[in-house]
Amino acid sequence: MQHDVATQREAARAVVDRLRDGGHTAYFVGGCVRDDLLGRPPREFDIATDAEPDRVQELFSRNVAVGKQFGVIVALMGEVPIEVATFRCDEAYVDGRHPTGVRFSSAQEDAQRRDFTMNALFLDPVNGEILDFVGGRADLEQRVLRAIGDPRQRFREDRLRMLRAVRFATTIPVEIEPETWSAVCEMAPAILEVSWERIRAEFSRILMSGRSERGLRLLDESGLLAPILPELSALHGVEQPPQFHPEGDVWVHTLLCLHHLDELPERSLPLSLGILLHDVGKPATFTDTDRIRFNGHDRVGAEMSEDILRRFRYPNAVIDEVRELVRHHMAFVQIDQWRVAKLKRFLGSDLAERQLALHRLDCLGAERDLETHDWCLARRAEFDAETPAPPRVLSGHDLMRAGYRPGALIGKVLAALDDERLEGRLITKEDALAWAIDEFPPLSPPQSPATSAGPRSCDRQSDPETTGDA
Repeated sequence: MQHDVATQREAARAVVDRLRDGGHTAYFVGGCVRDDLLGRPPREFDIATDAEPDRVQELFSRNVAVGKQFGVIVALMGEVPIEVATFRCDEAYVDGRHPTGVRFSSAQEDAQRRDFTMNALFLDPVNGEILDFVGGRADLEQRVLRAIGDPRQRFREDRLRMLRAVRFATTIPVEIEPETWSAVCEMAPAILEVSWERIRAEFSRILMSGRSERGLRLLDESGLLAPILPELSALHGVEQPPQFHPEGDVWVHTLLCLHHLDELPERSLPLSLGILLHDVGKPATFTDTDRIRFNGHDRVGAEMSEDILRRFRYPNAVIDEVRELVRHHMAFVQIDQWRVAKLKRFLGSDLAERQLALHRLDCLGAERDLETHDWCLARRAEFDAETPAPPRVLSGHDLMRAGYRPGALIGKVLAALDDERLEGRLITKEDALAWAIDEFPPLSPPQSPATSAGPRSCDRQSDPETTGDA
């Protein structure tokens, strides 16, 4: 459960007070101090103290020893968890994430083990004093991200810090100090030593930051994108037909789409991933005969998107939605020729809002023609203003009583009946049954003559669709 900032701050202050009443030094530390100085609401509050883990557990009977061997205890203040870490020095790192051991130390030594100077600030919540042992406050004021000490050593200790550097540069935003940036570029291939769950968490925050275009550029320029998302790196240099994509290649188009995504006041993760990956199938489907084409790139891209998101360990619900967004993003090409029934289903579906949003971003990242998007909105408004279509009037059991045998034909009949219903041509059960028997004669006589209203002719509109199912 995520608590509001005021509740978290109050709980963190209570932790500091109890530690100090117990004779210990205690400060706010890290991201909460940085965010306070930036005027942003902190996401969480962490405490650093000279109290060792056993003592912390003694002072806070309700606790979780999430990393006691590293000096980390979570104190529960009511329902609010506050992480309490003992000042420490880390011993050698051998797995690119965890030290082999720790030595409990002072605040000054504790600051030296952290990743970036702006994240190594301590705040006394009682008098507001900032303790800065590494020059983090000046770097923060100048909007510079600088690794503490040797950046290569910091990144050897935890490879994820390279992605965190790009994340901070994107979300705050800041410029990465040259030596720190050089270390990221040099060591980028080692990012694959990090678990995909941790990569996903940082990548998602970059994508959802409201500065995703900047984040993707930094990932690409640093060399971090190629190992984690080679499918996206492959978009570089893939030319597009200039009459539809005057902006340039698929990589440029994707960046432009992200630029317009960043302009939205709110962004969902599926939409963000959908626009990021919507053209990922283009390199594999590129042909250039009469003109450049990418036949079937929506289908190929949907399959690739699913593979990518499974690699990143995204939840199944997110994977399923993104796959459908990518699979159908070309549905708008001839949508004005669709049958009314199909159009109503598409525009009334759960995914319609994000599908339309993705189509709009796709257009803004290309020739900026929103005529089809606006037409869809107008048709949806028309449908919403109509008297709702009656519910389905026939079931599979009704059809079997009328003489239809169980099997594929019943599904076909029900689908056709639903088209007629949505287009306002069938309202009563009797009319629906008569139409079904006339259009799709059953293979056996009805079980009871009373269930059939007799044959009836009803013209069907032809279906002019030339695109795949929406």
